[in-house]
Amino acid sequence: MDRRQLLAAAGLLTVAACTPGRSKPAPRAENTDDRLTYGDHPSQFVDVWRRAGSGDPAGTVVMIHGGFWQEQYDLTYLEPLAAAATSRGWDVASLEYRRVGGGGGYPQTFDDVVAGIDRLDGWLRTPDVVTLGHSAGGHLAVWAAGRPGLTDSVWGSPVVDVRTAISLAGVLDLEAAHDDWLGNGAADELMGSPPEGSIWPLANPTYRLPLEVPVRCVHAPDDDLVPISQSRDYVARATAAGADATLTEVTGGHFSATEPGSAAANTLLDVLDATAT
Repeated sequence: MDRRQLLAAAGLLTVAACTPGRSKPAPRAENTDDRLTYGDHPSQFVDVWRRAGSGDPAGTVVMIHGGFWQEQYDLTYLEPLAAAATSRGWDVASLEYRRVGGGGGYPQTFDDVVAGIDRLDGWLRTPDVVTLGHSAGGHLAVWAAGRPGLTDSVWGSPVVDVRTAISLAGVLDLEAAHDDWLGNGAADELMGSPPEGSIWPLANPTYRLPLEVPVRCVHAPDDDLVPISQSRDYVARATAAGADATLTEVTGGHFSATEPGSAAANTLLDVLDATAT
């Protein structure tokens, strides 16, 4: 898959207007073990894989795809990364969710991330759960890890606890994304308005510090779609607040760490493996 195809697959060429409605779900990958549904919308499902080989898994990694939260982009581009994680001994759950233009946005997208992770209760073979999100999915992965602190919302009582969050080129500050007009205003489309009132701080990981769990950011300085300042600023604020947060820098732009075999992907998988020790 070349760079332009990756850009299109992950929704980062443009943020185009979509027709609201109930689109067809992404086809299930042939090598998945199962598809768990958590609602009756076509986007409310989690594709799951058991670790390769025998033995207990290192843990379960919940992968959350990017695409600036837009309906026309789905979880399929993360399937190679899911396979690479299973080869390293991880069970994998790749979460689909309602997105802007297909019944998503605030609060539905957040409702789905919560419900999708909690749907894994009973499927998990270990309580060690890591959320790993790419781009807009990095925002959702870190936000979901902070659910125990969301006592001022309906999301504050998780059934499945997240032990660590990994943000890969994540959008970790929605207001900075608004100021920089990332994705042609994608954060405003997600939230349904410019930054105002109480809902933006509730949805913004940068404003939910300190988290009680570690956050591991992986980002490339040459990322021309989501600037590395999103990760650098988050880690600086998190550590100042007393949280456990680190940044690992890689090279290769926005997508290299999603492509198994690249140096960036190997580094990402090493960061994932380190959460199990």
